[in-house]
Amino acid sequence: MRLRKKPWVSQALEKYESFVLLPDDEILQGQWQSIFGRTAPLHVELGTGKGRFICGMAEMYPHINFIGIEAQQDVLYYAAQKIAEKQLTNVRLLVFDINHVMNLFAPAEVNRFYINFCDPWPKARHDKRRLTHHRFLDMYRQLLSPGGDIHFKTDNEQLFRFSLEEFANYQWPLEHVSYDLHNSDFTGNVMTEYEIKFSSKGGPIYRCEAKPPKILC
Repeated sequence: MRLRKKPWVSQALEKYESFVLLPDDEILQGQWQSIFGRTAPLHVELGTGKGRFICGMAEMYPHINFIGIEAQQDVLYYAAQKIAEKQLTNVRLLVFDINHVMNLFAPAEVNRFYINFCDPWPKARHDKRRLTHHRFLDMYRQLLSPGGDIHFKTDNEQLFRFSLEEFANYQWPLEHVSYDLHNSDFTGNVMTEYEIKFSSKGGPIYRCEAKPPKILC
């Protein structure tokens, strides 16, 4: 499940080994409170990129444990630099394929997933690769704790409308749905690097929060 890594990045990341982890499915699953050394809510960003968002959130919410997952090791390196510069102790990073996210967490171990500006996979035949496709929603549902949720942002209207339909079709209640986040009354938004660049050109940002369906006994 590990992705191919560039040798120079692997060496460069060694100095961040205190918070950049190698995913060992049998060790990490269900062990996150021990890894952080404290009991705290667990928030996971799927697709961390260069780390501006997760660093900003970790600064604002020091009482929360944050995990950033990124498929590209050379991109994650920049996130590691930011975390080290800010001396954040409540963040852990992994290079990992999100398709196998079930192997990283135990059922009900995660309190929140952040999905920020993921690949829209615009071709219809690629819809299963979208991180808001129902095959992913089923995984998130199993991993989220009671009261847990997903916070989703994108600049792609087609992906946003697809996501709203997936949430609705699979009974995920929605909150704070916005078709123009930066011109809404929403407060506390932390922008990613991509979000800053895109919104500076006048494009709208779409956002929503979704909770997994309640299982009736």
